[in-house]
Amino acid sequence: MLHSKSAATPLDSKLKLESDGEALDSPSHYQKLVRKLIYLTITRPDIAFAVSLVSQHMHAPTIQHLGIVKRILRYLKGSIGRGIVMNNNGHTNIMGYSDSDWAGNALDRRSTTDYCMFVGGNLVSWKSKKQNVVARSSTEAEYHAMTSTACELVWLKRLLTDLCCPCSILMTLYCEIIVIIKQPCTLRLILFFMNARSTLKLIVTTFSNKFSQNLLLLIMCVQPINWQICLPRFCQLLNFTSY
Repeated sequence: MLHSKSAATPLDSKLKLESDGEALDSPSHYQKLVRKLIYLTITRPDIAFAVSLVSQHMHAPTIQHLGIVKRILRYLKGSIGRGIVMNNNGHTNIMGYSDSDWAGNALDRRSTTDYCMFVGGNLVSWKSKKQNVVARSSTEAEYHAMTSTACELVWLKRLLTDLCCPCSILMTLYCEIIVIIKQPCTLRLILFFMNARSTLKLIVTTFSNKFSQNLLLLIMCVQPINWQICLPRFCQLLNFTSY
């Protein structure tokens, strides 16, 4: 690999994984490389998705999977000097960005959850992981991604509090839902999770609709919420009345 040509991206944009392929004679070499790449994702968020993809085939890797690993190594060879810059912006505000790749895995049609967290304007946490269930719509995949992002936001909030650097304002979670609420049961589950985890006093969620470019800002309250009152009001704001 020392004399190989560097790659501009960690993955080929036209990559199509095959369900059947020639298995490697000894998967131990593949497993060692992937373990080292997983460790490298601590400081390189640009390879998080690619490493998440190859780490799903640790037990039965094929020649194609090994080729993807070599592609990641070629990309790293051409981007050795890249890193994350930390600046003192004078605040400790927490923001999270959530997204999902609906049915992006061609083998089992599961979606991928992606999120990144900013504290004080600096990138501090990120993840790209395949979801545990098959989402039947892009909206459902977005909800699952929002739930994982909310967990990380709560963890960061409590960590800063333990370090005596509390966040003085509500945290912000940015997401994109292309189809506005059409699954009330899923919506109730997400809201119930946030209420059960006592995250309502911490999170401000922004829902955006690509078609109308309207933003709905939902301020989460400190006091316990009566869902018999708030859920109908919330659905009314979304022009969704059949809950």
